[in-house]
Amino acid sequence: MLGQLRDQPLFLLLMAIGALSMFLPAAHALAVQNFFEARTFFYSGTLFLLIVALVTLAMWGRVRKRGSMGDLLALFACFVVLPAMLAVPLYETIRTTSFLNAYVEMVSSLTTTGASLFDADRLSTTQHLWRAQVGWLGGLLMWIAAAAILAPLNLGGFEVTASAEPGRGEGTERGLDTTDPQRRILKISGQLIPIYGGLTLALWIMMVISGDRPLVALCHAMSVMATSGISPIDGAQSASSGIPGEVVMALFMLFALSRLTFSSDTITTARRGIHTDPEFRLGMVVVITVPALLFLRHWWGAEAVDGTQAGGVMIALRALWGSIFTALSFLTTTGFVSAEWETAQLWSGMSTPGLIFLGLSLVGGGVATTAGGVKLLRVWALYLNGLREMDRLVHPSSVGRSTGMSRRIRKKGAYIAWIFFMLFALSLSGFTVIFAALGLSFEDAIVLSISALSTTGPLITIAPENSLGLLELASTAKLAFCAAMILGRLEMLAIIALLTSDVWRS
Repeated sequence: MLGQLRDQPLFLLLMAIGALSMFLPAAHALAVQNFFEARTFFYSGTLFLLIVALVTLAMWGRVRKRGSMGDLLALFACFVVLPAMLAVPLYETIRTTSFLNAYVEMVSSLTTTGASLFDADRLSTTQHLWRAQVGWLGGLLMWIAAAAILAPLNLGGFEVTASAEPGRGEGTERGLDTTDPQRRILKISGQLIPIYGGLTLALWIMMVISGDRPLVALCHAMSVMATSGISPIDGAQSASSGIPGEVVMALFMLFALSRLTFSSDTITTARRGIHTDPEFRLGMVVVITVPALLFLRHWWGAEAVDGTQAGGVMIALRALWGSIFTALSFLTTTGFVSAEWETAQLWSGMSTPGLIFLGLSLVGGGVATTAGGVKLLRVWALYLNGLREMDRLVHPSSVGRSTGMSRRIRKKGAYIAWIFFMLFALSLSGFTVIFAALGLSFEDAIVLSISALSTTGPLITIAPENSLGLLELASTAKLAFCAAMILGRLEMLAIIALLTSDVWRS
């Protein structure tokens, strides 16, 4: 019987997991004696589990055609349809908002964007826990889908190092089982869920030790692992843990720079080891270079304002740490701001333009991680190709010395990376035009588009001069924002591969 349950469609299994996850906030609401919210989450979970059970009985024994492209379609349906189910208890417990707002909130959480329509003090602790939990599950889903669905299809960044075309699998060359995609998903889930859960638990304990309240520490731990940036308070800068808590979160944010930090089942470099991984090295270069430039800029500003301010070594170190943590947070598309970020601005008397955060979010994190953006591997491929082209300008008859994986990245990998970059730019331009046509200013439209496509929701509050209020947007603008978040999470190449596949014939 367990085998029959495992053979059910992927979307049905995801729906069952979503329904089961509603019992945790129900237990929390019961513990804090909020009986209305406890009943709402419990009844919602029970109702949807009943629906899943009825559909499972109706499909019992039916032979289902398997395929990785069908699983990609189920993944797309998960981000489009499943938030409507997850929004039911949120809508019923808030009681003063529309179902569309609850749906947008759940799409933002499930895609690990983390842009919220509601102020932190408007939602209860149980509702904050539900938002963070949905974001955590969305991050886990992308971890598993990257290795089990996107990697065999050469999508999600794997097309840079693959020999086959995007959307055309070469799973046998990667050592993956292509005969039964469902079994591959379950196998990889069994490998990654303990890692993901263990890291979250460890981060939670460290955050509590650092001084955060248990609920705040849990939400921040889940948000860091999922790079969702969801917080029950006004962000990490308002947490009680201070710099020790930020140091702990920064260490766990490194897992979003490269998959090799926690797994070696999808190698993106021919040389094993995190110290030789191009994604991790490029990410560390960005994390070191950007804060260093900001620090020098702040130092110059402090000298220009008052030369005596520059002598405060402790203030300077706090300002440097604020820049490092914030840069790492936005590079991994988490979006947490350091409590010392304001120190850096006050110390120099200058404000840092939001364009820096937009650029960091566009670059994004590593392939097969929970981070969004263009991805570091694609940037690395374009960088190598640019070096080779400049070398050919100086020495037209020179022969490249790269071999193996490096040759693949420099030639066809760079070509595919450039195609993705152009598709990303076209998507950014398209959504900017849509948001501008719906009444937003040009600057706000760009910020909203980058925030959605890079899945970095906190950008809407820190990048523009005046924070954007999603709640005031028109219904069409909210739906466009949902479409941009889903597109940014799955990426345009995956959508194109899905639209041009043969899955629609069946």
